[in-house]
Amino acid sequence: MGQPASPWGIEGYRRVVDFVYSDHADEHSDDIVAAPGPEAAALGVVNAFQDAWNRRDLVGMDAAFHFPHVRIASGRVQVMEQGSRGDDFFERFIAQTGWDYSLWDYRRAVQSTNDKVHFAVQFSRYRSDGTLIGRYPSMWIVALIDGRWGVQARSSFAP
Repeated sequence: MGQPASPWGIEGYRRVVDFVYSDHADEHSDDIVAAPGPEAAALGVVNAFQDAWNRRDLVGMDAAFHFPHVRIASGRVQVMEQGSRGDDFFERFIAQTGWDYSLWDYRRAVQSTNDKVHFAVQFSRYRSDGTLIGRYPSMWIVALIDGRWGVQARSSFAP
């Protein structure tokens, strides 16, 4: 869901999307605190989400989550199901915010067990000309469920 049909399949589509939209992966801050083991594994999912976000890849974003997924922001608790954003999510989001890409300012594991990691993170949103929209501290909960790490919940100061 969220991806137009591609004669090259999903991998071919992703290569085209990667060419059109950079994931800016080499521009993120290296302010990372994550011990080897569960914290490092959980960090991989956090990074994968942001890369998919910057590529405007709804399928990739959903792949980084567990569902139902909870987002607390702007005074609301939103419970999301897979594919619930709608195919026009990025068109609406960009029209409302002027957003073009986001970068991690920091990613820090602050609590963890073998199957759950709490991250204190901060990301910044930018316009296409590189000007800053805002910086948003957040808490992300990443869980190992049925053998797979995924973001279960986020609480953010982002609108």
